[in-house]
Amino acid sequence: MKPKVIIYKKVEPVILEYVRDACEVVYFENMDENTSASFYEELKTAEGLLGAGLKVDEELLERAPQLKIVSNISVGYDNLDLAALNSRGVMATNTPDVLNETVADTMIGLMLAVARRIPELDHYVKAGEWTANLTPIHFGVDMHHKTLGIIGMGRIGAAIAKRAHFGFGMNILYHNRSRNEEVERTYQATYCTLEKVCQEADFICLMVPLTPETQNLIGEKEFALMKKTAIFVNGSRGATVDEEALVKALQEGKILAAGTDVFVQEPVSPDHPLLSMPNVVTLPHIGSATAETRLAMARFAAENLVMGLEGKQPPALLTAIPSKRS
Repeated sequence: MKPKVIIYKKVEPVILEYVRDACEVVYFENMDENTSASFYEELKTAEGLLGAGLKVDEELLERAPQLKIVSNISVGYDNLDLAALNSRGVMATNTPDVLNETVADTMIGLMLAVARRIPELDHYVKAGEWTANLTPIHFGVDMHHKTLGIIGMGRIGAAIAKRAHFGFGMNILYHNRSRNEEVERTYQATYCTLEKVCQEADFICLMVPLTPETQNLIGEKEFALMKKTAIFVNGSRGATVDEEALVKALQEGKILAAGTDVFVQEPVSPDHPLLSMPNVVTLPHIGSATAETRLAMARFAAENLVMGLEGKQPPALLTAIPSKRS
């Protein structure tokens, strides 16, 4: 008898068929108030979960006594209570690496969009306001040969450093929990304190996972250390930044401009103050949002799921292997 799994996010037909070959699938394209009752009923006998963003904690696990594996279609896993999963012997997996290059492309694009004021000036042209030669009030700033500070030098941070170093001739500073000697050798990156990154970088890119230690990692203190000409971009999670402090820093001219692909609350409220600032570029969490990358992520997550249910160790395991528990 095939194990029963719930897919709670819309996936491509090829992914759906792959999972159906190995499992009995209950498929919810969307999770909302109309589907929640059915979802929780099916959860009682489900052995696997495949999707993204669902909060998997003690409360949900109480409703899923047969659950063996939770497979996230994302590199982030702040929606998963790993301690609760571990205590119950439930495997959890994510999808690292397959999105590194795409997210790095997005962050370089976001930095360029902010520095050269691309969205703002696109609107300027389309609104019919370009009626004479540009003046200095319309000028942006160069990105090439500036200093880039990367906070969080994981795989994506390294991919950003590669583009910045070889593509833009940028000087790389970085702060991380530990040194990354490979990026130091390859991209001439310099390991330093968070304070030094804030003080010396012209562009600051935040790429840390969301953990209790990184929540509000960048706040009023850090913005006060930055140059008045600094550009700050966030490609990690919204809650890694104190959004009120960011708004205040922009309003008071403590930094020049900002770009963000993430918000504390997503989708963001239309009346969020960042959305009305011309020197802020706001994106709807598009870091990995290309057809090719999202398909690769879903395939990786599906493979994690099936392998786990077959009794094999998934390649992106976040929790302990149940059979090795005492």
